[in-house]
Amino acid sequence: MPSSPSATQRVTSESQLASPSPRLTQLLYRLQPAPETVVLLLAVLVGTGAGVGVVLFRALIHLIQGFMFGELSSALSVWGYWTLALIPLLGGVVIGLLRWRIRDFGPGLTTLIEVVQGSREVLLLNPVTKMVTASISLGSGASLGPEGPSVEIGAYFSLLLGQVLRVSQERQRLLLSAGAAAGLAAGFNAPIAGVFFALEVVLGTTSAASAASVVLLAAVVAAWIAQIGIGSQPAFALPAYEVRSVLELPLYVGLGFVASLVSLLYVRALRLAQRCFQGKVPGCEWLGRIPAPLHPVMGGACLGLVALKLPQILGVGYETVESMLQDVQMPLALVLALLGVKLMMTAVSFGSGFVGGVFAPALFLGASLGSAYAKVLALALPMLRDSMASSPAYAMVGMAAVLAGSVRAPLTAILLLFELTHDYRIVLPLMAAVGLSSWLVEYLHPQIVIDNSPKPEAQQEPVAPVEAPVLTVETAMHPASLKLPGTLTLRDAAQALIDQRCHGALVVDMTQEGQPLIGILTLQDVSRALHRAKPETEAETILQQPTQQVCTTQLIYAFEDEPLAEAMNRMTARGLQQLPVVKRERPQQVVGLLTQEDITLAQTIARTRDLLHQHSPENSKEPLELLEASNS
Repeated sequence: MPSSPSATQRVTSESQLASPSPRLTQLLYRLQPAPETVVLLLAVLVGTGAGVGVVLFRALIHLIQGFMFGELSSALSVWGYWTLALIPLLGGVVIGLLRWRIRDFGPGLTTLIEVVQGSREVLLLNPVTKMVTASISLGSGASLGPEGPSVEIGAYFSLLLGQVLRVSQERQRLLLSAGAAAGLAAGFNAPIAGVFFALEVVLGTTSAASAASVVLLAAVVAAWIAQIGIGSQPAFALPAYEVRSVLELPLYVGLGFVASLVSLLYVRALRLAQRCFQGKVPGCEWLGRIPAPLHPVMGGACLGLVALKLPQILGVGYETVESMLQDVQMPLALVLALLGVKLMMTAVSFGSGFVGGVFAPALFLGASLGSAYAKVLALALPMLRDSMASSPAYAMVGMAAVLAGSVRAPLTAILLLFELTHDYRIVLPLMAAVGLSSWLVEYLHPQIVIDNSPKPEAQQEPVAPVEAPVLTVETAMHPASLKLPGTLTLRDAAQALIDQRCHGALVVDMTQEGQPLIGILTLQDVSRALHRAKPETEAETILQQPTQQVCTTQLIYAFEDEPLAEAMNRMTARGLQQLPVVKRERPQQVVGLLTQEDITLAQTIARTRDLLHQHSPENSKEPLELLEASNS
């Protein structure tokens, strides 16, 4: 079956992205720079591209916002009281028309990370599409933020650059983290926070020294360009932080506890709204039957109606946040109303298909929470009023605590507020509130929500439902390459690992039937045991110990018949690289090993098989027979 024009165009565009420029390649070969020099040079390019992109993005937001709430609002003033409600509605109409015409505004940060990891293939669209639609959404009053698209602009540019130069997967991920850091640094004018955001969220580590230099350079260049184009002022004009009493620290701990609940509610509200508009929530099935391009119109209508009573919830909301930080007197009832309504309207904007980020609403919710928390304490405990800081201090700490709990980036939140305040005294209450908030949210295992880009399956035309087979652990695992008896000495076991070039081996009881599993011995276990030994005599004693006394015996298993996704979640939650696979009826009998590489390979094979089935179903019915025929 010939491929469709859209599929042909997709292949052509992707091949163009993957093909490097001949002139650029010849230039690199001629100069022959060191690999470290090339990476740092790419970091400068990523920072420059991200900085310029964010400057243009912010200018476009201000341009559309000025038109929507200026010229257009004046033209619609004949509607009187309802004029304000019409602006978000019109913005929703424009976004709906664009979704009907374009359908896909480009992948979000989560999808870009999956692209680099090789666990998803999507068509990378022009970042101008994401920039324009986000500008229209934010300029018309959608309750979202500009930082998410700013991060995606930087990440997108770095991904395109890496594909053009055809760098390795590891270096591509490094460039992606540099682009994300550059986007956040330019968006907040906070380069250090951008660096730690990339290391925490994109790379998933804060100890990679080689990665830090590249990410730091890209973030500094992007922040420098943003300062030239936007100004050197930080995102918020914050007051000086004041310390009234060291006894105030427990109050900030209490704020961290409340912030964790708000973060959890915020993340779940975003996901719930998204599922509601998809028709996956009982009672909301009718929303799923409404065409997706009409969802932004419905969201814009809700925003407009609510804005008639609380116009502060429209748009990014930085003006309201600054009012709270400058201690502009607001009634407690108003602050609580802003907290609840902003959360709901952000969820509606997010779920209905407006384009924007979740950072700015998290800061808005945190500032509202902190301000309300301070006001409630002052009313409930008047004896502490003299030893308490003013409400802006709690608003600042609340911003960091809610942000940290929402995006699982505590160091990013702490450093962001530290860069915005330029006051070291705020670090201690920040660490207390952010640490507790992050720990509680992590303990409750919420789902991280960074962007609302539709998944590739949702972007295709409706087709007859086909039940896709669920990948099981058995389809991905590989037989255990090395088994060692538990009575073998540690010296011989370590030598076996070296000779077989294995990262780890299964330690089994050879004396019993079925060879039940005792534990796993890795090269790290051997190194850890030898490092603990100070004198050489003690090291020799350790090397003579049986392997079963040194190996890791507290193991987490995977069953061969369980879904692969469940085993993968178990590995990711605990940071494991491999799991022993056992039979469910005989959990002590090991049948294989499951590694991260096995999972990636199994998913890639499954996707390739599905694509072959879609484009040439007559040739994919008996793949083994075709393979044997081609080999013969």
